This record gives sequence, C-alpha cells and structure tokens, in this order.
Amino acid sequence: MIDIKPTIPVAEYRERWGKVQAMMARQGLDLLVAYADDRAVFGPAHARWLANFPVHFEPVCILLPQAGQPVMLCGPESDQYALLAGQIPDVRVLREFTHPDEDYPYSTIQGLAEIVAETVADAAAVRRIGLAGRGLMGGEVLAAFKAALPQAAWLDVENVMCDLRAQKSPAEIAVIRYAYQLAEWGLQAAIEAIEVGATEREVAAAAEWAMRQAGAEGTGIDTIVASGPNSRPILARSTFRRIEANELVLLTIAPRYEGYHGAIGRPVLVGDPGEAISRALETAWQAQEACFQAMQPGVEGRAVEAVGRRVVEAAGLGPYFLYSGVHSVGVIEFEPPIFGPSSPAMLQPNMVISVDIPLFNTPWGGLRVEDGFLITETGAERLNETPYRIER
Repeated sequence: MIDIKPTIPVAEYRERWGKVQAMMARQGLDLLVAYADDRAVFGPAHARWLANFPVHFEPVCILLPQAGQPVMLCGPESDQYALLAGQIPDVRVLREFTHPDEDYPYSTIQGLAEIVAETVADAAAVRRIGLAGRGLMGGEVLAAFKAALPQAAWLDVENVMCDLRAQKSPAEIAVIRYAYQLAEWGLQAAIEAIEVGATEREVAAAAEWAMRQAGAEGTGIDTIVASGPNSRPILARSTFRRIEANELVLLTIAPRYEGYHGAIGRPVLVGDPGEAISRALETAWQAQEACFQAMQPGVEGRAVEAVGRRVVEAAGLGPYFLYSGVHSVGVIEFEPPIFGPSSPAMLQPNMVISVDIPLFNTPWGGLRVEDGFLITETGAERLNETPYRIER
C-alpha cells in the first residue's frame, strides 16, 4: 500500500504569484521585495509561501515585478539549495547578503540594482516598491536596498501580503489537516511518556520522534513540556526537571509539515494536583467551547475572543488571560490575522484558526487549552479531537 501524504502542488505557487501581482496592480506597485529571514520558524515566511523555500542560515529575498517571473536572491551558500528545494528557477547570489570577511571565488555575486536591471522590464521606471518582511530586516540591509534603487518609494505591504494568504486553498487545508493529525500523534506519545520520574526532555523527545516518524519536518515552536513550577511562564521550555506526583504537566505540540502548522495545547494531571488547577482547567475548556460555538464567517474575531475572556473573567481568572487567544495558523504557527481585542479582522470561510485559552503566571503555575478550527460557510469545524481532561 502506497502512503500518499498531502502536499502543495507546484502549480499553486504560480497562482500565488498571480495573486500578488494582482494586489500590486491595485496598489500601484512596480516591484515587490519580500524579505525572509525566518530560519524556518520565525517571521513572515514569505519565501515558504511564495517559493516553498525553508530559509536556513542565510536570509533570502524574492523579487516579483508587476508583470513577469520572480527571482530569488540569497547568500552565497544557499543558491544550490534554493534551486533544489524552491519553486523559483531564477536564483541569484546577492552582494548585500554576503559577509565582508568571506570569499566565494566561484560564485557569481551581483548587487540589487544590477539584478533588477537584468530581470525587470523598464527597471529605470520603477518608482513604487512594496516591501514585505520589513520587521526582520537589519538597518544596514534596508539602507543598502534603498541606496540601490534611490529613485523609488518603499512602501510597507506586510499586512496586505498576509491578507492574501489568510483564506486557505483546498491543498493548504489538506496539508494543515495532516499537521493537526501529526500534533495529535505527538501529543499521545507525550502523554504515554509522562510518569513520575521522567524528565521533561524525555517526554518532548517522545512527542517529536512520533511526529518525525509520521512526516513532520520540524516544529513551529519548540515542543513545550513544562511540569510543576516550570509551567508558570507563557513560553516555558523543556528541561531536565523530573516530573513529580500530584502536579500539572503542560504540553504544547506544534509540528511543521510541508511548511504548515498545527498546534494543540493541553495540561496533563499527574495524580491530584489540587482543586485550583482542576477548576482552572475546567474554566479553560469551557472558554474554548464557548469560542467554538461563537465562530461564524463574517463575525469579528475579537468578538469570539471576548466570549472566551468573559468565561475566564467570570471564574475570577481574568488577570491570567495574558495574550490574544485567537489567531490564524498557516506557514507561521502564530499567523496574521491575530484576533485580539484591538483587531477588527473578520472570520472568513477557509481560514484556519487556533483558539488558545491561556492561564499563566498564576500562584500554582500555568496552562493552556489550544485547538485548531477550520472556518466553514456555516460555522467552524474542529481539526483535532483531543480530550480536555487528561490524567496520568
């Protein structure tokens, strides 16, 4: 029996270029510069979405003219990998990405202005450039880019680019469904590894081995296994601490598959950690259920998040709901739009949404209950079926 796993078809990347070029026409842009320095897990992931290229070690940049084909610009150690792994056949080594103390005598290295002149029709007429990924660019690189094309105005199009990918294609949805399946397998492996005396890192290793074996390429965030007092901060990490009896172990599992993510968060109760933790867990899953029932296309995401906050506040735990609990999932594990109290963004069909109910910095530690949902034409569909109360 052949095991065929979902992937993004090659043709879809060309469709994405067309969507971006249509946006550029609406915005009056002559050129898009999409910077990517995300090291596969951090940042806007424009190179992954536009070219299926997982950035590693060196930054890359994609040039897309208003008409024509894209060009990928990279450092001198990434060009062959970009040709092998990516979907853009024209790959150039960019001088602005080289290190002044390194020599690459067999590489053809070009400056940005030279590459634009060779690849963009009527390059001298470029006046408006859309810049995506500006938040990750260092000052020197940004200054060098602007100096290379001094006649042009550089406009921030980060939000517009993220909006283009907020609603997922059928292929993206299939890939994300599998990412959530991986997350469930990883979570189950972690649960089975939890026992008194096991270290947090042993539990994390069990989860990651199960997900890797089933096809994960990595994780969107480091696997979180946080026991007892280690569960208190939002961004807990796994340590050599040994799990003790009658405490909480927080699991957050977020595999990356074909560039896309799924994320599940659950506390595991080892023995009886006490009434306060049990009550907090019940509150979190009630808030999660309330958000699920409130999700509808055309509804502001912050209204859904507010439903969960009200449940938590009614239980007297409001000060521990520390961040926006509703956000999109895609080529970033925490992807725009983020549906916090200040965001007017609407839920739309084919968005993939993570509802994360966080209770952190409490006297007893912390926990999250996090699940994935697909927004449909009539409501929302769960992407994972994970029990809320898990005991070991």
